[in-house]
Amino acid sequence: MAKVAPAGRAPRASRLDRRKARTRQALIDAAVRLIAGGRGERASIAEITEEADIGFGSFYNHFDSKEQLFGTASGELLEQCGQVIDRACADISDPAEVFAVSLRISGRLGWTHPDIARFLTGVGLQALGASRGLAPRALRDIQAGQAAGRFTVTDAEIALSAVAGGLLGLLRLRERHPERVDETSVDQLTEACLRLLGVPAPEAARLIASSLPPSGRSAGDLDLVSSYGLPS
Repeated sequence: MAKVAPAGRAPRASRLDRRKARTRQALIDAAVRLIAGGRGERASIAEITEEADIGFGSFYNHFDSKEQLFGTASGELLEQCGQVIDRACADISDPAEVFAVSLRISGRLGWTHPDIARFLTGVGLQALGASRGLAPRALRDIQAGQAAGRFTVTDAEIALSAVAGGLLGLLRLRERHPERVDETSVDQLTEACLRLLGVPAPEAARLIASSLPPSGRSAGDLDLVSSYGLPS
């Protein structure tokens, strides 16, 4: 007779279910590493399963295509980044300040977490279409700034595209020429984006001169080296 889980307690996953979950996670971890290494678009399913150290035939037990896998991997990682920013901005009510802090944290990933920065530049502007992660939060913050009268830009999505392009360009420049990008560069980009959104120059300068919340200075809640096996 099959054992019945006690009332109020979820049934324990079977050994098979746990093995399936490990295999699925191994594929997601491999996809994250491939994207961070700039090989996402070029990788074949054979290369993905080799990176994940699983059999080729196991791939289709979990994903219909490599596009679906990479979409899942991107969503999980970008959502982790977004949650870190949420925590850093939890006590901030001004949407302009939330936007500034978020962008300043994201730009600093180039040296606080170069693994994540490589991942973001690997995903590129495709992240704008993601339902989770940084882009939806940035769009939300821009729209909140419009509603509060802090931003005068008329089209939030076009503004988001401009901001994303600036951030990705800065992260790529940091990757290729690290001596040319520092914290001042990130703050200058943030100030320029605030001006683009319609914030007056003195106010934009004030916002980027403010200290970052403690949880945002190093984005220390993100540990992708251990989570996904990315190179340190």
